[in-house]
Amino acid sequence: MMETIRVDTDGRGIATLTLARAEKHNAMSGQMIAELTEAAGVLGADPGVRAVILAAEGPTFCAGGDLGWMRAQVDADRATRMAEANKLAMMLRALDRMPKPLIARVHGNAFGGGVGLLSVCDMAIGTPEVLMGLTETRLGLIPATIGPYVAARVGPGRARSVFLSGRRFDADTARDLGLLTRVVPEFALDALVMEEAEAFLSCAPGAVGAAKQLLAGFAAPIDDALLDRTAAALADQWEQPEAVEGIAAFFDRRPAAWVEG
Repeated sequence: MMETIRVDTDGRGIATLTLARAEKHNAMSGQMIAELTEAAGVLGADPGVRAVILAAEGPTFCAGGDLGWMRAQVDADRATRMAEANKLAMMLRALDRMPKPLIARVHGNAFGGGVGLLSVCDMAIGTPEVLMGLTETRLGLIPATIGPYVAARVGPGRARSVFLSGRRFDADTARDLGLLTRVVPEFALDALVMEEAEAFLSCAPGAVGAAKQLLAGFAAPIDDALLDRTAAALADQWEQPEAVEGIAAFFDRRPAAWVEG
């Protein structure tokens, strides 16, 4: 039984995959990563599912990786770090390759891995209040496993403007970068997301999946070798003193040693 996510499918075949750790701002724990991977496989294989909406409970879409999970990696051995980094990479790949259209319903904050989640969606619709950031470098980490998907979504050149600094940016900037497809008032969000999902009810399901696969082949491949490299890069960074300091500073509610002013 799923504990960190919910999956509901209506009679027409529109599934809603909901992040359900509202009390933790939907930060991705090891359990959520595993459950998202499983859900992607089940939904992708279900011939009755025509489209999937990725949504979230509570005030936050996704705060990124669970800091408790990250701190555990700092204290773990190399093999465990690599295994956990690979699980995160495989979860993103499972959602990215799911042969169903995937539509993100984005509200509140989307940081770190939350940006990675919406980057593997075929479209992402958000509200003007959305705030995003690839905040890993502020914690002494790097956006490694999500990096290929963010770069594929916005382009490596534009990714530099938000990838390195960890700065937060608003919905308009997210739309300009290509992370959000559309920005709509909160009162219109659900209706527009459903409208986008319903459009696929007029399309041949197999053709939609084939078209998605074809598009993936036009871009630089996000293959096993690349995913292994990003997992290794994340595991390497978890070993660095900066990661130890950054995560400790977060839990101590103090500025990290490198913060000026």
